[in-house]
Amino acid sequence: MAKYRGPRARVSRRLGVNIYGTKGESAALEKRPYPPGDSGRTRRRGTVSEYGLQLQEKQKARHMYGLNERQFRNIYKKASKTGGITGHNMLRFLELRLDNLVYRSGWAATRPQARQFVSHGHILVNGKRIDIPSYSASIGDEISVKESMRDTPTFKWNQDVLDRAAPEWLESMDGGWGVKVAQEPERDQIDIPVSEQLIVELYSK
Repeated sequence: MAKYRGPRARVSRRLGVNIYGTKGESAALEKRPYPPGDSGRTRRRGTVSEYGLQLQEKQKARHMYGLNERQFRNIYKKASKTGGITGHNMLRFLELRLDNLVYRSGWAATRPQARQFVSHGHILVNGKRIDIPSYSASIGDEISVKESMRDTPTFKWNQDVLDRAAPEWLESMDGGWGVKVAQEPERDQIDIPVSEQLIVELYSK
C-alpha cells in the first residue's frame, strides 16, 4: 500500500479522532463531526459491525504511527510471537520505533515530521546517525538530535513552543536534546485512543 498523501483531516473525520495531532484536524472534527463524503451527515458511527469496529481500530493505529498494511501486520506477527499480551506487545513495538521516539521526545510536531527528521539523518542513536524510521530502540539506547540541527528554526520552535515533555519511560538528557530509553513502556503510559484488543481479534481470525 502506498503512503497516504491526501488530506489529513479527511482521515481523522472518517475515523472520528485526531490522527496526526494537528490543529487543522481538531478544527475539522469540531466543525464537521461526521465522516466525509456525500452521505457523511447521515451515516451513523454507532451502527458499525463488529468487523467494522475492528478494522476501524486497526486503521486508527496504522495511520497514527504511519505504517502501511504490510509493516503493521509484521508488527502484529512479531507481537504474537512474544511472550505476554499480544496487544500490549504490539503497542510497545510501535512506541519503540525511532520516528515515534523523536515525536514523543517533543522534537517533532507530528510523527510524519519525526519520520522526515530521521530520514534526513538529523537523529543519532548512541552517537551514530540512523536514518531508518522503523529502527527499533532497546532499553539503554540514547537518542539525540545532531548538534548542528539544534539551532535551526524548526527544531527550536518545536522544542520551545510545543513544550511536550517526554513520557516517564524516557529519561531526558543533554538539556532536552537527548533521551535514554529507561524502560519499555507499559500500556497505561501509551496515550493513544485505540483498543488494541480489537486489532488482535481482527488479525487472529
